Amino acid sequence: DIGMWSLPDGAHRYQVRINRGTTTNMSANEIHQIGLREVARLEGEMLDIAKKLGFNDLKTFNASVESNPELRAKSREQILDIYRKYEDQMYEQLPKLFNRLPKAKLEVKPVEAFREKEAAGADYQPGAADGSRPGRINVNTSDPPSRKTISMESTAYHEGVPGHHMQISIAQELADLPQFRRQGGYNAFAEGWALYSEKIGKEVGFYQNPYNDYGRLQDEMLRAIRLVVDTGLHAKKWTREQVVQYFHDHSAIDEVEVQNETDRYIVWPGQALGYKIGSLKITELRERARKELGDRFDVREYHDEVLGAGALPLDVLEQRIDAWIKAKKATPSS
Repeated sequence: DIGMWSLPDGAHRYQVRINRGTTTNMSANEIHQIGLREVARLEGEMLDIAKKLGFNDLKTFNASVESNPELRAKSREQILDIYRKYEDQMYEQLPKLFNRLPKAKLEVKPVEAFREKEAAGADYQPGAADGSRPGRINVNTSDPPSRKTISMESTAYHEGVPGHHMQISIAQELADLPQFRRQGGYNAFAEGWALYSEKIGKEVGFYQNPYNDYGRLQDEMLRAIRLVVDTGLHAKKWTREQVVQYFHDHSAIDEVEVQNETDRYIVWPGQALGYKIGSLKITELRERARKELGDRFDVREYHDEVLGAGALPLDVLEQRIDAWIKAKKATPSS
């Protein structure tokens, strides 16, 4: 019995973890059902790409992707160049997406040699609040042939702009907020925004390489699977074997990563729910604003409103966006 359901008052304890991880009052069953729907939706989009590239099913296509040397990095410098290229092209699009842009600069650097072995493929390190040090994407360039290039575009947007660098830097620069609001964070907001940012690239015409678009969907699929297996483990009495099998049925990650991910959800209940729930909420609020405001909706204003008060619990973000919609509707159009 490895789920929180097996503990005294386990259902309530897990609900507390959900509340903390998502900053919502959603139930485990609600989240589980959302996860199932998202997994099905993403598999449909992934299959569409596979078919366009000449494959009839995802299993065969995934095997082809894994064995294709053209989809692997050639050198350390190439990996850095790829990330820099995607950051540069997104920077050019930011004025179409935001009115407020961060003053803080962004650099792409290799992960230090001493931590290459354990480091993720990429992570974000915030810059100094006073601007004396730029934000940084630390990119793991070790063993280039082991690194698939198809996920680098979505990861660049997630970690850099318009993702973590944008959100964190703008928060640090909000002089009217107290320091704890400028420096603080909520996982569902920060990771939800970063996941939402991966799709912004799609909206401005990026992911022209279908393999990169497939990589984006693979990354999103991992976040959707988390909704199913986290709630499965801790509310629906799933076994470890059920979690592992679900990963094998719906993802292409290798056995080592499957086991590591499973361990993570067992020992850190609720944490991994924030990515997808946050992204879905930001998307939902955007669609609400678009419907309510009609031709007065400006995506730049919406994004500024989402990021303009620092990291927020999702229920507070919803109140903020609803108030903005109401105020905008009450203001005569010019």
